[in-house]
Amino acid sequence: MDDHSDIKLFLSVIDEGSFSAAARRLGLTPSAVGKRVRALEDRLGVDLFVRSTRRMTITDAGQRYAEDVREVIDRLSTIEEDLRDGATRLRGSVRLTAPMALGQRYVAPALSEFMALHPEVEVVLSLTDKVVDLVGDGVDIAIRTGQQPDSSLISRRIGPYARTICASPSYIEQEGRPNSVADLGHHRCLKLPTEFAASHWSLEDAGEGGTRLGSGLVCNSLDVLGATCLSGQGIACLPDFVAQNGIQNGGLVPLLADAPRAEHGPDILLLRPANRQTPRRVETLGDHLFRALRSSVKALASEM
Repeated sequence: MDDHSDIKLFLSVIDEGSFSAAARRLGLTPSAVGKRVRALEDRLGVDLFVRSTRRMTITDAGQRYAEDVREVIDRLSTIEEDLRDGATRLRGSVRLTAPMALGQRYVAPALSEFMALHPEVEVVLSLTDKVVDLVGDGVDIAIRTGQQPDSSLISRRIGPYARTICASPSYIEQEGRPNSVADLGHHRCLKLPTEFAASHWSLEDAGEGGTRLGSGLVCNSLDVLGATCLSGQGIACLPDFVAQNGIQNGGLVPLLADAPRAEHGPDILLLRPANRQTPRRVETLGDHLFRALRSSVKALASEM
């Protein structure tokens, strides 16, 4: 066995949590795994693990070594993959995360186009409105909205999305139409939880104390807020990609026409970990999503 395979075996022990679990995964005996790790320790001149009859613990030196060699192994795997695939062929897996509503409307259609062009690429898509730890969870690409303060991520700005304050005709008929921002405090308002960037309605004339919104449904799903708004249960500040159909077919009516739209809307961002070697399949998918989503955002802005 070469040193490269021994490093992979060492990483397998860490990932699986024990010599015996790594042995089962690799089809080896625990004693064979132990001997190869000991040989690696002898070559390096340091102990990578502290062993006892009850447990195995990685040493500080082992932890540092694991972090460094993972980057090397990832780089070698990328080089080998690119050589195998040639100039145009892509294969392998890409892990992608996106917000639920945005993912369903824009990301999923863009993925269908990409997979038709690259059928050997497996895309693992997770639609969630929670903020995912890209580095910790091994995610290759994230689509997010709002600001991106994390310097450990590479950010590409796709563009802003507009939001419209709206209600159904039935709600307006029953409760009346707000004529100013101050009136919102007297209406049922449908809102995202405060930890979401888009929960802030960004009303210019809200005053120094901000906008006071009346009590109503608080939900972490834009689709649920949109459906509740359509049913006549309150006023919502919805992204245009959620409100578009309702506004066009008359199910929703825009309110407070002076409220800011696209120029004040949150940004849609494409993010990648900065400290990770990027395989060609990940870079190609990222470029495809960037172009497709930017086109969709521009098209929606021209329709609203």
